Amino acid sequence: MRDRERRVLVVEDEPTIAESVAVRLRAEGFAVDIARDGPAAVAAAEATAPDLVVLDVMLPGFDGLEVCRRIQAQRAVPVLMLTARDDETDVLVGLAVGADDYLTKPFSIRELAARVHALLRRVDRMRSDETAEATPIVLGDLEINLAERRVRRAGAEIHLTPTEFDLLVHLANRPRVVQPRERLLAEIWGWGDAAAGTRTVDSHVKALRRKLGAELIRTVHGVGYALETGR
Repeated sequence: MRDRERRVLVVEDEPTIAESVAVRLRAEGFAVDIARDGPAAVAAAEATAPDLVVLDVMLPGFDGLEVCRRIQAQRAVPVLMLTARDDETDVLVGLAVGADDYLTKPFSIRELAARVHALLRRVDRMRSDETAEATPIVLGDLEINLAERRVRRAGAEIHLTPTEFDLLVHLANRPRVVQPRERLLAEIWGWGDAAAGTRTVDSHVKALRRKLGAELIRTVHGVGYALETGR
């Protein structure tokens, strides 16, 4: 499916921002719907089944974090979250409830459009990979079922977002090999320009550590990350 056939739901209560984003995405060939508060966003997601959601954190009704929880409970959908503050706690909570990426306001409309395209390309690649037979990855007490996209550690199932799963698989395919942040951005997120994106990788790694254990992913300062083989 090509991008011009895709539908994006923009959830933003500031009319100027919402319209600017919608105009740019429509110019890129997307069908765009706009919701301006939490309840309207959840209703619109259910009614239109968007291929991607651009979601502001601060909303009337209930906030973007609750919107993300509810729409992800309906069906898995890529979410690009917008936050007014460069607050690490907000970012980590957003990732935990199912956001795939985030942008801090003020942001470039051009960068937002590039992130939308990159997220959809990754979804396409993920779906393509799921059609192929895949042998589970087992590293110590960590088991990654590629076909079912499930992760267990010490027998307990761990819920990961789509981006967390893809990042974990990428690291697990090369255990103990250090993966530079720039390479992870290019291969997981599809970003060509990684200059401003390393924080995204760091935030997702922190989310993985919180769910799977801090010792599982090793930081090589100034370079990137490596997955330990487990015990």
